[in-house]
Amino acid sequence: MAVIEVDIRENGIRLVWSDSEDTMLNHRFLRLSCGCAHCVEELTNKKFLDPYSVPQDIKAEDFLFVGRYAVQFLWSDGHYTGIYPFDILRELSNTNQN
Repeated sequence: MAVIEVDIRENGIRLVWSDSEDTMLNHRFLRLSCGCAHCVEELTNKKFLDPYSVPQDIKAEDFLFVGRYAVQFLWSDGHYTGIYPFDILRELSNTNQN
């Protein structure tokens, strides 16, 4: 499944999928789900990112598509190295974000 549209909104990030599914992800939930090397240890999958260091009001400020498989976000806390593969975004879209 591919993301065909990303819409950054005040209340979350809207994703439109190639199967016409339309999902919304909470900004902070998505930022805390970053799997980059700055946030997660590659071999053990241990999280480096302290949730308390991520502001409650964090927002995605911009994004870009990475090839045909992922989206990269620029976050209001200055973080930009996380790449979110479409399959991970889809999985996150199906989880409880509270």
